[in-house]
Amino acid sequence: MSKPRNKKNTARPALRAAPAPVVNQSTQRTPEQARGNGNVIVLAAVGATILLFWYFHLLVLNQMSDLSGGLAMPDQMMGGYSVADIEALRAAMNSDAIGQLNYVHKTAGMLFPLFLALTTMLVVNLHTVRGPVRWVLWAVPMLFAIVDLWENAAIDALFNGPLDPGAVSLASTLTTISWVLLFATAAVLVGVLIASFITTFKAKWSEAGLS
Repeated sequence: MSKPRNKKNTARPALRAAPAPVVNQSTQRTPEQARGNGNVIVLAAVGATILLFWYFHLLVLNQMSDLSGGLAMPDQMMGGYSVADIEALRAAMNSDAIGQLNYVHKTAGMLFPLFLALTTMLVVNLHTVRGPVRWVLWAVPMLFAIVDLWENAAIDALFNGPLDPGAVSLASTLTTISWVLLFATAAVLVGVLIASFITTFKAKWSEAGLS
């Protein structure tokens, strides 16, 4: 009789458990670290906004008076302006000067309100809780950006074609409102930052047992 053949061992080896993923503890950020990173971004944004304000309102628009016989640009007339003011500017400025003003409005004049609005909204988002108060504080910089950009377009329209008293009145009103909203936006930005600093200072003071 022939010997029975040995059956091959067909049992599969036990599957090894997959090693647990390695967690890099250095990538896990605490809320304090995340807030610190946000503050760095805020600091850079505030610096850029201040630089843009200086460049647009204090440097470029002041230099534009060299092209208008010493007359101020409409953007700088906080209290508004009349048809006579615009007629004087139109008579003093040639096509190159008008084109320069239009270019300024489309560059620094557009970047400044957008930077200020976004920076203020970022600060409000980081340092206020969700709710109606946050939306109210957000509304101020958003309105400023909308009105300021609208004002730029309205002023540029005053130098093209026949002068319309209604268009002058609209642009003048937008300029005044824009300045009011600019101060209101700056107040929101500074106020939220100061309130956040005071809250953080009090918390650190209490943690140190000095209260």
